[in-house]
Amino acid sequence: MSTAILTGQPVPGSSIESELRSLGFDVRLASDAADTETLLARVPGGERVAVVDARFVGHPHALRLGLTDPRFPLAAIPGAVTAQPEARQALTRAMARENSAGGGTVDGGAPAAVKPSVRDLDSLADRITAALDADGADVHRPELGSLVAAVPADPQARNEARQAVADVDDEAVRLKSAVKARDGFVTTYFISPYSRYIARWCARRGLTPNQVTTASLITALIAAGCAATGTRGGFVAAGVLLIASFVLDCTDGQLARYSLQYSTLGAWLDATFDRAKEYAYYAGLALGAARGGDDVWALALGAMVLQTCRHVVDFSFNEANHDAAANTSPTAALSDRLDSVGWTVWVRRMIVLPIGERWAMIAVLTAVTTPRITLYALLIGCAFAATYTTAGRVLRSLTRRATRTDRAAEALADLADSGPLAEAAARIFRKPARRLPGFTAPAVALLGGLAVALTAAFTDFGGPWPAVAALAYVTTSALAVARPLKGALDWLVPPFLRAAEYGTVLVLAAKADVNGALPAAFGLVAAVAYHHYDTVYRIRGGAGAPPQWLVRTVGGHEGRTLVITVLAVLLTATQFKVALTVLAVAVALVVLVESIRFWVAAHKGGAPAVHDEGEPA
Repeated sequence: MSTAILTGQPVPGSSIESELRSLGFDVRLASDAADTETLLARVPGGERVAVVDARFVGHPHALRLGLTDPRFPLAAIPGAVTAQPEARQALTRAMARENSAGGGTVDGGAPAAVKPSVRDLDSLADRITAALDADGADVHRPELGSLVAAVPADPQARNEARQAVADVDDEAVRLKSAVKARDGFVTTYFISPYSRYIARWCARRGLTPNQVTTASLITALIAAGCAATGTRGGFVAAGVLLIASFVLDCTDGQLARYSLQYSTLGAWLDATFDRAKEYAYYAGLALGAARGGDDVWALALGAMVLQTCRHVVDFSFNEANHDAAANTSPTAALSDRLDSVGWTVWVRRMIVLPIGERWAMIAVLTAVTTPRITLYALLIGCAFAATYTTAGRVLRSLTRRATRTDRAAEALADLADSGPLAEAAARIFRKPARRLPGFTAPAVALLGGLAVALTAAFTDFGGPWPAVAALAYVTTSALAVARPLKGALDWLVPPFLRAAEYGTVLVLAAKADVNGALPAAFGLVAAVAYHHYDTVYRIRGGAGAPPQWLVRTVGGHEGRTLVITVLAVLLTATQFKVALTVLAVAVALVVLVESIRFWVAAHKGGAPAVHDEGEPA
């Protein structure tokens, strides 16, 4: 339960008390600052509390944005301020100082100036907010846009404020704000115009974003099952259901924004299920093709590898520049000029093949063509998108004047996923690595990865050379992370390492040339990719990387690569297939159990709510 303390004399005809109750607040009345401080002390420490001026006039959604968003410990709008349990001490301190300073009653007075001092403010809630600002507290102020939130000082101002409220449709603004501000062309013009109404329908029936997310996952898994039938009817149904799953995928985020139901667990489920849906669908296409006598498992695995590496490029680049100030790159300036043209914005968003465009293409091609054509088109489209985005980011990095922080270097090191072998060797290389040129880290990561993958590709299965190359890969991987990853292009290290590990598994499974090896490799890469995505989501959520025991247990990227190449030397092709299956199951069990335990515990422990409004995946 949340508590709202309504300060000052009630205003005849005001609906503020009923509006606060409709938002889930237990309303208590206070006549002055001293009474407010007394009531504030009586509110249990584990509850959200708000102080609201009784003269407040505004839209209900303005109150909702200001007082109920779970992502911010402190938040305020004109005439109202709120604190979650973790920020109660700051609010109580500001309230006590305001009362002891003779804040007095909350009667009428002159309108507040744009940047008034605490003593100039007429509303107690606004004075508390100003005191919090003076203390250096991080007070969130939501963008209200056309929504009204005011504390009128006299009857004329009150009538004007009420007229301003009547002139703006609160529900229309709320629906519009439910849609992500930046999204792809397909999502913006073909999904969001109606999915927002589905979100409102869900909200009015008490459904949660997590329930909609789960429904989207189930729909996508059914779509994958339809594709696995290998029939034309199954392919058509799969395409339709994949689109339906994407509609629900948009709806869950819009429902979260519409009803402000953000949570750490919800953000993790949304991101994790997106990857599970897409990669399960690739597997469904491969199973369906196999029923028709066409083996496309290598294409399905290649699509997953390429898509995962694309995401790692995005994650690494963003983390490397997380703390950078302004983007001073001429490439970024050119990008801004292109966006100012208008139509180029949508072209540039579409060619990177975000999730809306990608799933629409997959769905249509599944329905009207074959799995092989669908996967070829996906590989070509993703390869072009990856080349375009990576080239642009390389240019930005080379021309940008920025200092990489320790936090960014730590995040990149976590994304590298170095195991005990690379860590031990990195300690040996630490001093000599300091004398090497700045481009050393990405260069050796690339060369080592190419060496192991190409050796596996161009030698016979069962020969010793891939294992020898894997030993060299352990050395180059250690050298790549031997010093802090603060170079201009050091964000390329994690994606190079991902491509090396996944590519080696793909090549060795294909070279084994035994039925079932590629599906086993698909399962292993999917399990390892989950671990890498989970690392990203923990860093994004401010929880840090997975525990070291987990990274060591699953071997790190270099340890897994070495083990797989050694197994390819020691085992027959059939035994290698079994070994890949066992590894896939073992890795999946370890990372899934620990990941689920962590996120459920974080959710129950009251971890700060997060919501990703970044680039379309």
